[in-house]
Amino acid sequence: YFFRVYKKTSGNGQVSGSDGVLKVDPTDLNGRKVFVYLACAFRYGSEDLDVIGLSFRRDIWIQRVQVYPPTGESVARTPMQESLMKKIGEQGCPFSFKMPANLPCSVSLQPGQNDSGKACGVDFEVKGYISDVANSADEIDKKDTCRLMIRKIQFAPANNKPGPKADIAKQFMMSDKPVNLEVSLEKEVYYHGDPITVNVKINNETTKVVKKILISVEQVTIVVLYSSDNYTKAVCSEEFGETINGNSTFEKSYQITPLLANNKEKRGLSVDGRLKDEDTHLASTTLSQGDKEMQGILISYKVKVNLMMSGGGDVTVELPVTLMSPKPAGECSLFAYNCH
Repeated sequence: YFFRVYKKTSGNGQVSGSDGVLKVDPTDLNGRKVFVYLACAFRYGSEDLDVIGLSFRRDIWIQRVQVYPPTGESVARTPMQESLMKKIGEQGCPFSFKMPANLPCSVSLQPGQNDSGKACGVDFEVKGYISDVANSADEIDKKDTCRLMIRKIQFAPANNKPGPKADIAKQFMMSDKPVNLEVSLEKEVYYHGDPITVNVKINNETTKVVKKILISVEQVTIVVLYSSDNYTKAVCSEEFGETINGNSTFEKSYQITPLLANNKEKRGLSVDGRLKDEDTHLASTTLSQGDKEMQGILISYKVKVNLMMSGGGDVTVELPVTLMSPKPAGECSLFAYNCH
């Protein structure tokens, strides 16, 4: 086999589908057919493990197409497929998959130092195989298959909206007036690696003293499979030694930058899916798909601001923040693989 698969992005930054070409030499097929499938799966253990017949993989979505012999169905080729067909020649068999909008993106859970095998997470696999029937891919001898991994990535939408704002007024014992805390973000969407600007306004109407300000970014991972499990992990935390005396006001902007490089040792942290050993970053925020229920791994982030008060107690405000990858300059990029 010879595989070439393109990853396309549509105008709104969502993956519209995957188009590819499979080169088939019919000499030794002996009347058998050739199929290709695209599967979105949640993996929660190594495929090499065999525990009383239990599967460590659950398919969230799968689609199969017959590529040889041709079914006679007329399907328009994309410009990319036309280009590949010119290079591959008459043995090229084009195929296309249209993915539902509510499929999760490629996400992995970062393994610990002593973990081995494939990381848990959501991935997408393209597989070509020789068979008499379409739905027998898992029963085929490995020599009659060709497989590769691709990624589904959600890019940041064009967004210049101002970020969210929240405030709280908290009273303490022995004080008839509150500490007022207002927090806002400079914008709604931030790219991975960009500093997040956090605006803090304090009106301390008490006699207590604000000893320091703690600002953190937390990643919230929801695993939606048979049930929903939530995991929250701090990905960035900084302490600022500000002193705000009683009956005074304070206003300042801070910048913090959550980076995967500073969280390499955190087991179970969600990161964007990677191909082989390439670099990646913290998992991107899962954007809502309206009323469609999503499965797999859903990601969100929040900025938390804590005022640490003299004599004990704190004042806390939380705000949602969106972390995404910027959309590439081109309309499409190429994943190319040779499989035999």
